[in-house]
Amino acid sequence: MGQTPPVHEAAERRDWPAYFDRIEGKPARETMLRALDGFGDVDPSDRGLAVDLGCGSGIDIGVMLERGWRVWGGDGSEDGLSRARARAGCADAIGEGRLELVRMDFGSVEIPRARWVNASFSLPFCPPADWEGLWAKIDGAIKPGGRFSGQFFGDRDDWAILEDRTHLTRSETLGLFDQYILEFFQEEDRASAHQGEAHKHWHVFHVVARKREGSR
Repeated sequence: MGQTPPVHEAAERRDWPAYFDRIEGKPARETMLRALDGFGDVDPSDRGLAVDLGCGSGIDIGVMLERGWRVWGGDGSEDGLSRARARAGCADAIGEGRLELVRMDFGSVEIPRARWVNASFSLPFCPPADWEGLWAKIDGAIKPGGRFSGQFFGDRDDWAILEDRTHLTRSETLGLFDQYILEFFQEEDRASAHQGEAHKHWHVFHVVARKREGSR
């Protein structure tokens, strides 16, 4: 049997089982944790709904549930959803009505109205033809005062040549958040630490943003 490929090589090929194997045991994404801390404690009598778009194997979902949120998680990989269902606490949360996991694709997904939409490294895998419609759905789903957290891939990323991915310039990324207050924005433009044939140049925007009160 061959070795499991580096995490970014598995993602490039959309080899999701290998990708999930590689990231298992890693902590939840920093942007998700920053948004979580921004909300503070959740009132158990009025649990807010969080959407985890491209939830994968449920690493972020596990933390959301621990902090008292109700969660709607969607992903295109049945392998990822199976792993999410098996994650500690998720089966109980499904039985209690605090977690719903859905097989979806970016072109047809219907996103429920929510206080928070999290998309950890998932949105770049939206086909360019579906991107504007997807972002309109994300923006429309987030309630005023709610948050978005996640990543966008930039135009200098090595994967920008791949026709099935969505890559944005810095100005295009910032333009998505005219009706938001940016709480965290970090541009990552660097070579990967991995050496060898799987070397990659990363260009990523990490975002946490709060939707202004009075917005749609």
